[in-house]
Amino acid sequence: MYVKDHMTKEPLTITRDTVISKALEIMRKNDFHRLPVVDENGKIVGLVTGGLVEEESGSRSTSLSIYELNYLLSKTAVESIMIKNVLTITQDVILEEAAQVMIDNDISCLPVVDESQKVIGIITEKDIFQAFNDVLGYRHQGTRFVISCEDRPGYFIGIAQLFAQNDANLESIALYHTEARGTEVVVKATGEIETGKMTRILVRAGYNVTDVVQTTRQGGTLRFSVPKFVD
Repeated sequence: MYVKDHMTKEPLTITRDTVISKALEIMRKNDFHRLPVVDENGKIVGLVTGGLVEEESGSRSTSLSIYELNYLLSKTAVESIMIKNVLTITQDVILEEAAQVMIDNDISCLPVVDESQKVIGIITEKDIFQAFNDVLGYRHQGTRFVISCEDRPGYFIGIAQLFAQNDANLESIALYHTEARGTEVVVKATGEIETGKMTRILVRAGYNVTDVVQTTRQGGTLRFSVPKFVD
């Protein structure tokens, strides 16, 4: 997965002389909270967020009336409050790297720039959450099997063969490690085989199936109790 596949392309931008009230209006109208600030050539020079605007409003609200505050925000340029040293990323970076940059720097978005520093997109934590759900197939029709695994080479081959032998198509696969439960693999599968039958096949083959959740065509979910499938 790459940044370019999940970013918002050609995002709205503003210039440094845009007044704060106008920036706030743009964010409210389009239901987002971040605006890249660019120069006359479209190159990144700053970033304005809803949080920055709130801070600016809050810092002045104790001494100004609402009318005075609105007047001030309508006369003050975003250059006075924008983040100037903006972290950016390029579109061909893998999504995991973008996520790690956000985590390491405690930020929620990254403007995406080309080789000349022109803004061509923006990627946010929400985009990464959505990509995570897409990879795992959440809301896509099919069945998610969680299987406790041995952490050794070749162990998953047997699981994959059982799905293949029963005409079940593996839509997504994720493996992760936990301190409490050890290694687990999450398989999202589709096909003609009935969920209960596939679960029985896995259990009879000696695999520890710990959770089975089916996503319907309408996007709803049904959780199956594994023990009831064991004869």
